[in-house]
Amino acid sequence: MNKRFRYTALLCLGVMLSGVVTPMDSQVSAASTRQMEKLSRGAVAVKVPEGVLVSWRLLGTEADSVGFNLYRGTSKVNDAPITSRTNFLDKAGTTSSSYTVRAVVNGAEQAASPAVKVWNNNYLDVPIQQPAGGTTPDNVNYTYHANDASVGDLDGDGEYEIVLKWDPSNAKDNSQSGYTGNVFLDGYELDGTRKWRIDLGRNIRAGAHYTQFLVYDFDGDGKAEIVCKTADGTVDGAGVKIGDASADHRNTSGYILKGPEFLTVFSGDTGKALSTIDYVPPRGTVSSWGDNYGNRVDRFLAGVAYLDGVRPSIVMARGYYTRTVLVAYDWRNGNLSRRWTFDSNSSTNAGTAGQGNHSLSVADVDGDDKDEIVYGSLVVDDNGAKLANTGMGHGDALHVGDLDPDRSGYEVFKVNEDKNATYGAAMYDPRNGNILWGVNTGKDTGRGMSADIDPRTKGNEQWAPGIGLRSAKGELITNTLPSSINFGIWWDGDLLRELLDHTSSSAGKIDKWNYTNSTTSNLLTATGTSSNNGTKGTPSLQADLFGDWREEVIWRKSDNSALRIYTTPYESEHRFYTLMHDPVYRLSVAWQNVAYNQPPHTGFYLGEGMSKPQQPNIYTP
Repeated sequence: MNKRFRYTALLCLGVMLSGVVTPMDSQVSAASTRQMEKLSRGAVAVKVPEGVLVSWRLLGTEADSVGFNLYRGTSKVNDAPITSRTNFLDKAGTTSSSYTVRAVVNGAEQAASPAVKVWNNNYLDVPIQQPAGGTTPDNVNYTYHANDASVGDLDGDGEYEIVLKWDPSNAKDNSQSGYTGNVFLDGYELDGTRKWRIDLGRNIRAGAHYTQFLVYDFDGDGKAEIVCKTADGTVDGAGVKIGDASADHRNTSGYILKGPEFLTVFSGDTGKALSTIDYVPPRGTVSSWGDNYGNRVDRFLAGVAYLDGVRPSIVMARGYYTRTVLVAYDWRNGNLSRRWTFDSNSSTNAGTAGQGNHSLSVADVDGDDKDEIVYGSLVVDDNGAKLANTGMGHGDALHVGDLDPDRSGYEVFKVNEDKNATYGAAMYDPRNGNILWGVNTGKDTGRGMSADIDPRTKGNEQWAPGIGLRSAKGELITNTLPSSINFGIWWDGDLLRELLDHTSSSAGKIDKWNYTNSTTSNLLTATGTSSNNGTKGTPSLQADLFGDWREEVIWRKSDNSALRIYTTPYESEHRFYTLMHDPVYRLSVAWQNVAYNQPPHTGFYLGEGMSKPQQPNIYTP
């Protein structure tokens, strides 16, 4: 399957039922049909100056011919079925209105979606419960702030719930000594109801590189699971302790370099631990990972990948500066089983040590319908073998997608940390590691971004310090960098992506790049919010959570009393399937919270000059 998903005939994979494919678990077709979430219509209504803007999902299991009728109460507000977009401006709408959406299939109106009320503003506050602070063994006080988040349908109702990580104020980078407070994971309904709280305990250190949590429906039962590393003293959402609750493995520098390490699958609905096994790979000898004090041994990454092309697997990883190990697991019928292990120490993987980033990405880069893990300079095949290795070494920012739609296959844009590297930033082909173009910067190039922000060149533009703003082909557009090298978001209704970042006071913001004069204009300043992760200024989460194909963004309120979800107040003439039914994008959302957060990308080119994306080849439980 190429990078635009084909909706093909099923070759002994199952049967077609009302546009939904039901597979047989033991069979895989020539063009694999992927298990994805069964989502509701996801309608949202926002008061805008001209009336009320209502938007809704086009599902990946629906035919392109489907239209929609919109009702305000019992009154239909559109004259003919809406077929060219998935949003509608109701000029007669008010804050007291209520809306439902009905699909129209072959001229027949279908059942109504659940009614939605109108938001007074283009944001929703989700109340959250801040944990109490504490004191470390060396008498340092700490408090808590809401940090990274992820989403999944935790209870099978077709709506997303939020899984939120709470970080203590004394969270540490691995290079920094010192005790930290415990890390908590909470599950929330969008009305603020807390479903559960998991306390990872004192034997899991707090910081961006320690706790990578995955939220996904791994077994296809319609409810998402939570997967992360645990230890002695972790307490699940039902109050049950894992391991030896009395154990304290911290040394006087605050590092945890001894004691058992576990991998646990939790129920997304209850927070209950469903299975706990030993974490692989174990830390073993600390110095074998690159130093002897505990920095590089505890550098973790994680992701979700369809390694068989049909059902999702768990990928947990340790190390990227020197030794690198990735381990794939399946969660099936209440059991965790190991699928494969990739180890840079293996004789078959020579030269792969030290090639990882502070994040990863997942996509079917070689067109065999099965996902690969883009680890940075290294690409691991769906079977755990090395697929490609550029040898460019470690870096921070990483972008994977159809960045250049004029060439076949996906592209990777990556920045590099080694100042002596041939290229400080480069684009490469993940199928073979061939460099497509690169720029020598002569320094640690810490940030880099890829998004279509200029309609004059087809494909994504790339920019980073020392390379200027460049086209997908590597051609220099201007030496003036956009003001933001952080996240990109589809927000204002056109096909270009906007710039998501934070203000000098840490509040979230969205800007528009004015390509004609190389300046930016502000579209949103999220007053009263705070971004996360220090100078990186990332949101808690960015994803297509509801409404049409445009993305939502979540920042925490500055007082940590709520998560504030912003949705677009703009109309759009474009119509696409919900991005959460595009496998590359959905997996991007799953790994977004990992280490140094990166923005999600689609598995097809979404930008000026794009071709119409084909229907995703998926089924829902």
